[in-house]
Amino acid sequence: MPVDPLPPASLFRPTDPSKLPFTTTAELPPPREPPGQKRAMDALRFGATIRQQGYNVFALGPSGLGKRHSIRAVLEQRAASEPPGDDWCYVHHFADENRPKCLRLPCGRGRALARDVEAFIDAVSTRLPAAFQSDDYRRRAKELEKAHEDRCEVELAKAREQIQKLGLALVTSPNGFVIAPTKDGAVIPPDTFAGLPEPERKAYQDLIEKAHGELEVFAGKLPAFEHEHHDKLRELNRALASSTVSRLAAALREAWEGLPDVLAYLKAVEQDVVDNAGAFLDGDDEDGDEKTPTLPRRLRDEPRRLPRYQVNVLVSREPGKGAPVVHEERGGLRHLVGRVDHRQLFGALTTDLTLIKKGALHEANGGYLLLDALDVLQHPYVWDELKRALRLGLVHIESVGELMGLSAAASIEPEPIPLDVKVVLMGDRRIYAVLSALDPDFPELFKVAADFADEQPRTSEADVELARLLGQMARTDKLKALDASAVARVIEFAARFAGDAEKVTGHTRALADVLREADAWATVAGHDLVLAEDVERALAEQERRAGRVREQVHESIHRGLVLVSTKGAVVGQVNGLAVVRSGSLDFGFPVRITARTRLGKGEVVDIEREATLGGPLHSKGVLIISGLLGARYTRDAPFSLSASVVFEQSYGPVEGDSASAAELFALLSSLADAPLSQAIAVTGSVDQYGRVQPIGGVNEKVEGFFDVCRQAGLTGEQGVIVPASNVKHLMLKRDVVQAVKDGRFRLWAIEHIDEGLELLTGQPAGGVGADGAFPAGSVNGKVAARLAALSEQARSFAKDKPPERPGTP
Repeated sequence: MPVDPLPPASLFRPTDPSKLPFTTTAELPPPREPPGQKRAMDALRFGATIRQQGYNVFALGPSGLGKRHSIRAVLEQRAASEPPGDDWCYVHHFADENRPKCLRLPCGRGRALARDVEAFIDAVSTRLPAAFQSDDYRRRAKELEKAHEDRCEVELAKAREQIQKLGLALVTSPNGFVIAPTKDGAVIPPDTFAGLPEPERKAYQDLIEKAHGELEVFAGKLPAFEHEHHDKLRELNRALASSTVSRLAAALREAWEGLPDVLAYLKAVEQDVVDNAGAFLDGDDEDGDEKTPTLPRRLRDEPRRLPRYQVNVLVSREPGKGAPVVHEERGGLRHLVGRVDHRQLFGALTTDLTLIKKGALHEANGGYLLLDALDVLQHPYVWDELKRALRLGLVHIESVGELMGLSAAASIEPEPIPLDVKVVLMGDRRIYAVLSALDPDFPELFKVAADFADEQPRTSEADVELARLLGQMARTDKLKALDASAVARVIEFAARFAGDAEKVTGHTRALADVLREADAWATVAGHDLVLAEDVERALAEQERRAGRVREQVHESIHRGLVLVSTKGAVVGQVNGLAVVRSGSLDFGFPVRITARTRLGKGEVVDIEREATLGGPLHSKGVLIISGLLGARYTRDAPFSLSASVVFEQSYGPVEGDSASAAELFALLSSLADAPLSQAIAVTGSVDQYGRVQPIGGVNEKVEGFFDVCRQAGLTGEQGVIVPASNVKHLMLKRDVVQAVKDGRFRLWAIEHIDEGLELLTGQPAGGVGADGAFPAGSVNGKVAARLAALSEQARSFAKDKPPERPGTP
């Protein structure tokens, strides 16, 4: 049966504004959920509800679907009814100074602890010096000093008495004690002693040696006396410091009753302050009395600023605000797990607990964390550390340098913080597929997939939901409301963007761009509402801004630089159609496809593949053509064809099988010597049975050939052959539809190659008869006859060829 041109009504499915149940979008409430995304939203809600380990969410779908906004809406709605989570602090670990301890506190109490500890240290800094300057302490300290001195004097008197019994005297000199000889109770002067007879001098010297032994016994007791004195003084000092600090700490501990970890920390602070009380005292007494004992100063900084007494409030929550929802848009490990900063001190890098900084996992702890999968995977160690945190339920603060073993600076190892967070990763389907296939941890940690749909069916209910979405977008961006005609035009655009008259796109970014630009054009035109003409102008201007490359391609064809004919008929040549992307614009244009046939070994040469320009899908299409030719036309004879097919004047990669129907028509034309109309372009793929299959970009391809024909002059004979299964995808521009209405351009939809052969050649294709042969004179009959002749010719060559002699190379 001959194929009739498609009626204009099948080329574009309009939306009737009068059937929309509103006048403007200002009347419409916001949508209950993103249109067409019920499956994804249900998955998100389920993932947010289930608390078992591993039920994190991967939201998959291309960018521009509004995933981020939709996910935040779901998470924030749920988080509002959940507790806000705990505060987290880092404090000094007095047993291991390089491993700061983490403290978990009830919501909002972290800063209160920091203030209380600071106030306690301030009070100690005031009260402790005052206690050591008190009269009571001075009296008791001087009593200890007096007792020590008296004890030393008693022992010295004993030593002096023993020396005197030997007839000697113990004399005090600037250099210490000196033992001198005496006579009649008086010390013998050195000159007199030197004049004494030798025996008498020697007797005195022997006595002096013996007296030195007594003196050494006395001197040997002094260190023990000093040690005992300092022990008593230290006990006095410690007792005074302990009693002073204990009174201050009692009120502090009372304020934090019921929190064992905090009380343990406060007890450790109290003990450390007592142990280091000298840090809070002046070095000398105010009146300069150096005999007043003080503790040694071991810590030189102002006590309240010492890191050991500071509380680093890493995470502070606000009561009543709900669980945290954090969207971390910065890449890098430090933004995820936190970091430990350093400061330069005397040419070296140092750090302490006050330089510990939080990451997104800390901030989202107890709530929800939203991450972009591509950012996570692009930065070193981020994916591994995220998995480790989720698997262990702990956040380890580490730097990339430490993980690589490259950090030489002194550092600390903060205690890991327990983690309870729901992670939502956003990424496209390719990332999801790769992680699922290659990372065994991924299915265990991200058990919930929220699959966002690219499109949804185009129904009256969907139209209303889309209108609600448009109204919400307009209100959010403070744009003018849309009237019903503008909404109808946006719905038509949404169907065109989806490439399907029966569906509308879920690409909210594209819709939002159209709304913003239409609002701008409405302002220029002085409209109070966005009208259909404003939307139309916005779409036209979008296309115009991105259309320079398209215009250059069409100009090259019009000027004859690229050889494409839109009239006449040529054997072995057909106009195929291709689609390319230039920035944000997809556009189509015709490509001249030629084929040559001759006697050969039964192969169809894909010149694009031989030149390494053809992709695997294109090569697959050519191989399918080869299989179709052999099976359909030379079933009972050798396939003795050598053919070549090429995209003429194509200098870039060629991929896809959407031109396989055009390539087949060129080959059949060459075999049958049947000219093909150059006024008709062809798109569609074929299978091995000759059925024509759907392809992508049908609207762009039809419009591309239409634009070239319009430049050359529309004759009414020009048109495009498309697969019948692509008719439902047609959403052509108004100028194409109008040209079809006026009879100046045509479209045909075919299901089998025979229908296309008849349209292109104007001759009957010819079906297989009862005898299994094609009718003589039909296109298929001519093809079969030519292939049979080539087969016979091949047999003749083989018969006339002399046999090879043994050993002949």
